Amino acid sequence: MKETQRIDMVVGEGGERIDRYLAQQRPDLSRSYARKLIDDGLVMVNEQPVKASYRVRQGDAVTLHLPAPEPVLARPEPIPLTIIYEDADVLVIDKPAGLVVHPAPGHATGTLVNAILAHVPAMLTTTTNATRPGIVHRLDKDTSGLLIVAKHDAALRFLSHQFKERTTEKVYVALVHGHLVPALGKIDAPIGRDPRHRQRMAVVADGRQAQTSYRVLRYLDGFTLLEAMPHTGRTHQIRVHLASIGHPVAGDPVYGPRRSVLGLSRQFLHAARLRLHLPSGELREFASPLPPDLATVLAAMEH
Repeated sequence: MKETQRIDMVVGEGGERIDRYLAQQRPDLSRSYARKLIDDGLVMVNEQPVKASYRVRQGDAVTLHLPAPEPVLARPEPIPLTIIYEDADVLVIDKPAGLVVHPAPGHATGTLVNAILAHVPAMLTTTTNATRPGIVHRLDKDTSGLLIVAKHDAALRFLSHQFKERTTEKVYVALVHGHLVPALGKIDAPIGRDPRHRQRMAVVADGRQAQTSYRVLRYLDGFTLLEAMPHTGRTHQIRVHLASIGHPVAGDPVYGPRRSVLGLSRQFLHAARLRLHLPSGELREFASPLPPDLATVLAAMEH
């Protein structure tokens, strides 16, 4: 039998069909895939198999046996890229919001990696990771800004070592709710899976060490514009850390308030500067200005 991961959940509020409930609890699962898992007998409620039409009740114990995902192999696709630097070893890309970095179940095509392989066809034979070729670090789908990509395995090892040793400097620009004081600070709080919402991250006692420094740029009406410098690379780190101190990123649909912010269609978070040594040995700093959607929102707030 194919290896599966056991996931246990307890229903907070009942009334929904089990397939819809699973899709809401696990955004990485489509409702149709949830139905397939139910039909295959991989979902139990109170230790009993159910049909997709079953409506969950408060307190139900739901057990999901999730099959290990099949590797998603990346294929070249002619997707436009904004490349701000390129040499024989690396690409530095200004990623737009809305672009997923690498293929995964549910996002097999249309990713940054698909675009990179079309731009550098040789990577199909010079990288050993067929699912995430060249990827050293990631940005969330709706975070824009600078990303460095290795063109071959030697460059990947060189860059990965810098990220592991925390010798790279990454600076993000963020707009957060409220007036954050003091104007300079450091958030040192461990991050792990949110025990109540497994698709989210949270500050938890048994999480992995995570540190983020920040510097206020200016205060606006009910908001703060700041620079955030992550010293570690945890999933959603900046968003989780800022939310944990009561200043979530504006427009963040997961960790922020549900109310909209001045027409923002995504979180106001942009990877603005990146400083590191290239495989050639040269120390370089790259910069990316705020993209038009964020610049327009900021201009409206300042007038």
